[in-house]
Amino acid sequence: MPNLLEPKLISGNANRPLAEAVARRMSMHRGVDVGLCDARVERFNDGEIFVEVFENVRGEDMFIIQPTSNPANDNLMELLIIADALRRSSAARITAVIPYFGYARQDRRSKARTPITAKLVSNMIVEAGVERILTLDLHATQIQGFFDIPVDNLYASPVFALDVMHNFKGKMDEVMVVSPDVGGVARARDLAQRIGAPLSIVDKRRGKPGEVAEMTVIGDVKDRTCLIVDDIVDTAGTLCKAAEVLMENGAKEVHSYITHGVLSGPAVDRISKSVMKNLVITDTIQPTAAVAACKNIRSVSTAPIFAQAILNTWNGTSVSSLFNHKTLKPIYEGTYR
Repeated sequence: MPNLLEPKLISGNANRPLAEAVARRMSMHRGVDVGLCDARVERFNDGEIFVEVFENVRGEDMFIIQPTSNPANDNLMELLIIADALRRSSAARITAVIPYFGYARQDRRSKARTPITAKLVSNMIVEAGVERILTLDLHATQIQGFFDIPVDNLYASPVFALDVMHNFKGKMDEVMVVSPDVGGVARARDLAQRIGAPLSIVDKRRGKPGEVAEMTVIGDVKDRTCLIVDDIVDTAGTLCKAAEVLMENGAKEVHSYITHGVLSGPAVDRISKSVMKNLVITDTIQPTAAVAACKNIRSVSTAPIFAQAILNTWNGTSVSSLFNHKTLKPIYEGTYR
């Protein structure tokens, strides 16, 4: 039976602009003001995190909006402490909305005597009192199985499909989707099928960790507008190299659609100097000043899809309906006509 009360949102400090955008979208849908819960999330002088919630949350359906991006440990602790504060304040249900799930790349033991940190993080989140997870483009889908609570993993692919069809209107017959490695083929194929484009793969071989020794293009990209699709861009070394290889193989232009713009170290400088015309990311991670100022990096909002997913979770209706770009089009009305 749906809860008769309004859903309540609370945010940590990881990506406050996204949380506020989600609240605005929900206010539009509900016709009532859905603001962020009045709370303070701050640090003592020694770095300890302190949380105080100033509103009554007893019996409320609470949604914590907090990506665990850089600084990952601080943002993760904020999430855990907010959840504990809500649980001890008798919230009816606590859902963690984690647009970017940090530590997801540590999802298996790659060699002897290494941890599976994604599993450890999932245990901590559940122990803190979270009863449901809402996230976007998990790096490894098996992480859903690390949790003993429901996990709704949304996809950026439908949003990217709307963006591609809007920005490449009239030129869709030239578009080719490219996976930057063999492991990301399923993700790239999904977007290719949505927009009716062919698929190519860049096969990379590493000489040693962190260093790409050789790249080979599988497929004919000559005179094509190539769209590289992936879930995370970190230092952007592999991405920029892949763009160069595609251009060397005759591509007309190269654009990239990457869900989570981690963009650490020399990433922004590399992208600004690369042969890529555009890098399109989402706002799951709050952009730095350098990212915001970079002319060939553009951000797509995830607030509409998260707002609708929160409302569907609260109402007890389908979240999987948001996997279809045709369903999302009315939600993004005004952005893509």
